[in-house]
Amino acid sequence: MIETKDLPSIVPHRGKMLLLSRITGYNLEECSLEAEYDITENCIFFDPAVDGVPSWVCFECIAQAIAAFSGIRSREKDGKDEKCGKLPRIGFILSISKMQVFLPVLKSDNTIIIKVKELDRTDLVFNFEGQVFLEGTKVLEGTLTVMETQAAQAAIISTSLSSTTEGSYAAEETINEN
Repeated sequence: MIETKDLPSIVPHRGKMLLLSRITGYNLEECSLEAEYDITENCIFFDPAVDGVPSWVCFECIAQAIAAFSGIRSREKDGKDEKCGKLPRIGFILSISKMQVFLPVLKSDNTIIIKVKELDRTDLVFNFEGQVFLEGTKVLEGTLTVMETQAAQAAIISTSLSSTTEGSYAAEETINEN
């Protein structure tokens, strides 16, 4: 299991935009991952009018689970442990298809289970099926096409770490290794 405090080593998301609470399992051979997210009032998408989070937000949870899988695969492939590995790559959602939403709102104080499985890939473009469950009931499902990129990562990391000389230097070294 990978807990919240260790997620920054495999996903680029931080703070309230991190919509994963933990990774509960993954299988590199089957190209799959399972994660959980605890729905609370602290969620950036929490709507007090409905005491919950709109279910469409689950697609971002799926995208972040895909990012986590990519980060884990990259770490394992490079043979580096999570503290010494490369920074997680930035990715973009290119499309969402076959979307079905079965529940409009996820109520506060619940935990959702996110499951992703890679269907196919071409270079840096990947197709994943994703499903989200609440107490064993499917909340949402669909297929995401995502793309990893290193160029955007370089711009985002150098901008976010430019406030400290040491941080900028570390980011520059990591990016130049790619």
